[in-house]
Amino acid sequence: MRRNGLTSRLLLLGVIILMCIGLIGLSAFGLLRPVENILALPLNWAVGIFSDASDTLTSTGNTEAQTITELEARNAELERQLAQLQGELIILREIAADYDRLSELLEYTNTADTLEFVAADVIGDGQYAFINSIIINRGTRDGLTIGMPVVTDLGLVGRIWRLTADTAQVQLITDRNSFVSGRLQNSRAEGTIQGEGLDIGSLELLFVPLDVDINAGELVYTSGLGGNFPADLPVGQVVSVSNVESELTQEAQISSLINFMTLEQVLVVTNFESVDLSVFDETEE
Repeated sequence: MRRNGLTSRLLLLGVIILMCIGLIGLSAFGLLRPVENILALPLNWAVGIFSDASDTLTSTGNTEAQTITELEARNAELERQLAQLQGELIILREIAADYDRLSELLEYTNTADTLEFVAADVIGDGQYAFINSIIINRGTRDGLTIGMPVVTDLGLVGRIWRLTADTAQVQLITDRNSFVSGRLQNSRAEGTIQGEGLDIGSLELLFVPLDVDINAGELVYTSGLGGNFPADLPVGQVVSVSNVESELTQEAQISSLINFMTLEQVLVVTNFESVDLSVFDETEE
């Protein structure tokens, strides 16, 4: 049985081989071309579908890659424009702030029609010999002299202490060595204003008579006594009062209306000359 089965398989294999050889021969002579064309139709259709799908995927991938690249470039350009606009906005805000400050100073000069001013920029802090001071960009070339008062629209800043040709050092009223004759707005009582050595605008009003009512929030002005400053310049506002029965006078804490830590522009009063009253202290022997 095994032998007969083996013989049958060999015969079948031989027939298949002969058929293959025959088909190859017929194909070589072109006799099978019509049949090949018919059989190739479904294959070509399937190949076309896969080819189109492949082209579509490739095209879509290229388009998406191009779109991502364009979006990245657009995003970078928008970030650059935003940074530029932010820089311009900062500059415009600074210009607007300078305009507002200068407008306030100009308005003050128009109201103080008896005084003449020179505007100056604050260019530095002058910590010389532990004196609270600022440096401004005006000097003797601008007609400044030692002792000239320095103000803003909010009140008294100090007075010129030292000079060069192009700069001046201003002793602030907050300095401990600064003494200003002051007057209370309501009672018109007088006292001496001394700085506390701090840049935050802390002052003291000293030597006020005990019978004077001092109210918190009351304004204090220069009195003009002593000849060092013009009268009626705002100096500060009363914060609190210290009244000790054992003392002969009372004191008040004053806060300047000026923020000395952010001071940028000031006005120098050029038509005021301080008066030296020490000559009247001499007595005849």
